[in-house]
Amino acid sequence: MLLLFSTVTTNAQNKLDSIQKLQEVTITSQGSEYKEVIPSQKLSGKELKNLNSHTVADALRYFSGVQLKDYGGVGGIKTVNIRSMGTNHMGVFYDGIELSNAQNGQVDLGMYSLDNIESISLFNGQKSDIFQSAKDFGAAGTLYLRSRRPKFIGNRVTNIRATIKTGSFDVINPSVLFEHKISDNVSAAFSAEWLNASGKYKFRYRRINPAGEVAYDTTAVRQNGDINATRLEAGLYGKINGGSWNMKFYNYNSERGIPGAIVNNVWRRGERVWDNNSFMQGSIVKDVTDKYKTRLSTKYAFYRTHYVNNDDKLIHVDNLYRQREVYVSSANVYSILPIWDVSLSYDFQWNEMKCDMTGFVFPERFTNLVSAATALRLGPVKMQASCLGTFVNDVVEEGVKPKSRHVFTPAVFASYKPFKNENFNIRAFYKKIFRMPTFNDLYYADMGNSKLNPEYVTQYDAGFSYIKYWNNGLFRRFKIQADGYFNKVKDKIIAYPKGQQFRWTMLNLGNVEIKGVDVSTEATISPVRDLFVTLRAQYTYQQAQDFTDPSDTYYGDQIPYIPWNSTSAVAQMSYRGWNFNYSFIYVGERYNQQENIRYNYTQPWYTHDISISKDLQFKFGMVKAAFEVNNLFSQDYDVILNYPMPKRNYKFSLTVEL
Repeated sequence: MLLLFSTVTTNAQNKLDSIQKLQEVTITSQGSEYKEVIPSQKLSGKELKNLNSHTVADALRYFSGVQLKDYGGVGGIKTVNIRSMGTNHMGVFYDGIELSNAQNGQVDLGMYSLDNIESISLFNGQKSDIFQSAKDFGAAGTLYLRSRRPKFIGNRVTNIRATIKTGSFDVINPSVLFEHKISDNVSAAFSAEWLNASGKYKFRYRRINPAGEVAYDTTAVRQNGDINATRLEAGLYGKINGGSWNMKFYNYNSERGIPGAIVNNVWRRGERVWDNNSFMQGSIVKDVTDKYKTRLSTKYAFYRTHYVNNDDKLIHVDNLYRQREVYVSSANVYSILPIWDVSLSYDFQWNEMKCDMTGFVFPERFTNLVSAATALRLGPVKMQASCLGTFVNDVVEEGVKPKSRHVFTPAVFASYKPFKNENFNIRAFYKKIFRMPTFNDLYYADMGNSKLNPEYVTQYDAGFSYIKYWNNGLFRRFKIQADGYFNKVKDKIIAYPKGQQFRWTMLNLGNVEIKGVDVSTEATISPVRDLFVTLRAQYTYQQAQDFTDPSDTYYGDQIPYIPWNSTSAVAQMSYRGWNFNYSFIYVGERYNQQENIRYNYTQPWYTHDISISKDLQFKFGMVKAAFEVNNLFSQDYDVILNYPMPKRNYKFSLTVEL
C-alpha cells in the first residue's frame, strides 16, 4: 500500500503514454479475438445487463461446458464447475486476483451481484496470456469477473447511478454507485447494495415410486429461503508513467436461510448461515522498459462464517469458522524478440482457519507457486507453454504432521490460422493440473484424512473458431467456435461412509474420464435502420464416466448430475432505446446418484425468460425502466433433486444515471 501511494504521489501529473493508448486501441479492434491462442466465452456491456440474471451464477448458465448447482431460492447456494471436473477445479478471479476458500475450496457465486460487474470471461484451460500470476496457471478453467471502471465523458467529474429492483419472493434490492474524478490520473468509485427477500415461492412436489405409482402430489410453499445481505465496494484507480494501479475494498455481509431438501413429504426448516466476507487488494502494472513489464499484486482477506442447523431430525450444529488469507504475487514478462515473450511469476499465499469445534486442529497452509512460461508467434502459428511449480506445507496444532507437497504441472497451447485474409483458426491444448485437498477434506472432525493425495486432472482439447464482420447490410457479425475435449481425473477425492450414521471419511478412490463437445455461435443482424438483433446459442455434449472399480455396479456409468445434452439460446433486440431479451435454457436427462438406474433418473428441465426495457434521455441524465418474467411457462423443475426451483416469477427495476 505504501508503494502504491508513493507511486501515485510521484506520478500524479503524468499522462497516459502513447504505448498504453495503442494497447487500448488493440483491445477494442475487430481482430482482438485472435490475440488469444484459446478464445474465451464472454458476456459484457448491454448483453450482460439485458440477461435475466441476478447473480454471476445466473449469467454463467449461458456459457457452454458449464454445470451450475443451484439449491433454489434467492439465498440458496450456487456453485459452478466446468466440463464436469468439480467446483474446486474452477478458478474465480475478481479484478485479476483469485477468490479462494481454503475451508471447502468452493466459491459461492450467489454472493456476487451483477450490479457492479462490467464483464464476465470464461477460459478453458487458462487465459491466453503469459503475463499473469502463477495462480492463473493452476486451474482447469478460469472465470474472470471485471468490475466497472470509472469513465468520464467530456468535462464530467462525477457519475451517479441509483437502481431499485423489486419483484417476486418479496425482493427489495436497491443499489447505488458513485464515481468521482479526483485528478487526470486518479479516480474513485464507491458502490453499495442491499438485498432483502423472504424467498417464499410455491412449488409442486410430486414423486413417483419405483412401481410407477404416485407417492406424493401436492403444492407447497418453499421455506427458509430468506436473505438479508449488504455489499459495500470501494475502489481507487490511477495512471502512472507507463502503467496503472488500482486498489479495492470489498465487504459482503449476510444472514440467509439455506433451503433444505424436500424428502418424504417433510418440509424441513433447513439451515441458517451468517457470512461476513471482507478483503482488500491492490495491484500495480508498469512498463519498466520497452521489453520488460511487471505487475505486483497483494491481498488480505478475512472470512467469518456462522453455521447453524437446528433441525430436530439431524444432529444439532452450531459452528463458527474464521479464515484469514494473505496473498502476494509478482508477475514479469520480457520480450526477447518481437515474436517471442517469456514470463516468470511467483505467488505466496498464507491461509489460516479457526473453528470452535471440539478437537479442531487449527490448520495453517503456506503455499508457494512459481510459474515459467513462453509465447511464440510465427506468422499464422501461435504457441504457448508453461510449467507451474506448487509447494504446499500445512501446519497443525495437534495430530499427525501433514505431508508437504511439491508438484510440477506443465501445459502447452497452440493455434494456427490457415487463411491469411480470413478470421479462422484451429487450436489445441494439453494441460495437467492438480488440486490440493481442502481443510475440510483433511481436517474436518470425523471426516478428515491427513494422508489424502492431491487430485490430478489431465486435459486435452482441440477446436476451431471463425468470425466475420460486415460494415453494412443485413448481417453485421457472425462468430462460431467448437471444441472437442477429453479430461481424465485421477485420485478423485470422495466421502465414504464408515458404517456409523453421520460419520464419514475421505478417500482417494476416483478415476473419471470425461469426453465432450462444446459449440457456441453468435450473430448480429440489422434488418432496418437503428434495429439491431443479437443471437447467441450454445450446446454441450458430455459423457462423464466413473471407471474407479470394475466390480462396482455403476462402473462406466455417467457421474451424478452431469447431463449428456444441454443448450441455451439468447435473442436480444435494440431499437431507439427499446431493448427486448429472450433466453432459453435446456438441461437434458441425468442421474442423481452413481448408479444409472430408473430410480435415480432425473428428468430434463428447461426455462423461458423474457424482459423488456426502455432508455429515456433527459437533461439531468438517463432513466431506464425494465420488466422481466422468468420461467415464463411456470415449469416445475429441480436442478438438484428435492430442491425445487421457483415457478413463474417477476422483477421490475428502475435505474437513474446522472
